Amino acid sequence: MSAAFEDGRGNTAVRGRLHEPERANGDAILLTHGAGADSESKLLVAMATAFEALGFLVLRFDLPFRQQRPHGPPRFGSAERDRDGIRRAIEVMKEKGPRRIFLGGHSYGGRQASMLIAEEPELADALLLLSYPLHPPRNPEQPRTAHFPKLKRAAFFIHGARDPFGSIAEMNAAIEFIPAPHTILEVEGAGHDLLGKNAGSDLPARIAAEFRAFARREV
Repeated sequence: MSAAFEDGRGNTAVRGRLHEPERANGDAILLTHGAGADSESKLLVAMATAFEALGFLVLRFDLPFRQQRPHGPPRFGSAERDRDGIRRAIEVMKEKGPRRIFLGGHSYGGRQASMLIAEEPELADALLLLSYPLHPPRNPEQPRTAHFPKLKRAAFFIHGARDPFGSIAEMNAAIEFIPAPHTILEVEGAGHDLLGKNAGSDLPARIAAEFRAFARREV
């Protein structure tokens, strides 16, 4: 079951919902949202429910930019504070004593999560990156991969075959620069939101199960 969660200690508040499984497996995963959404997005709710069913302690949380205003994308220059928010959320979850901590994010949230872990790999044991925004739509000459060679934690990418932020071929080429274990799950018929009508209603459960298998194998 899930409950509203807020921790206001320190300079960065943590706000979201905590999912506590009936039968815990000892692991925790944090999930955060993209630039146009919040922690109540359909994708994050579905993913949190799927991970909870597998025994994960789950926190889906709002990034600082979303706590400041309910709508609109991040303002220029806010990314560092958003990474501070992710770091603070991890610290809060570590206080609950999980065996391992995994970090996941959709689009912008996943990008900021991966940038943080590239700089501070000790914060999480592996990454779940949902619809990584490889480049702006129709602008492949602006790749967002400068930190990939510094990633020392296993990374599991979920990517729609119709995602305008990067094709499957572009993604496959880009992740080869990651020195840590990595893989990509292609979702046929899906766009950037992943949960379009062509993706299949069982997708969140499939992602959770495949990520668990990946983590058991690589972490």
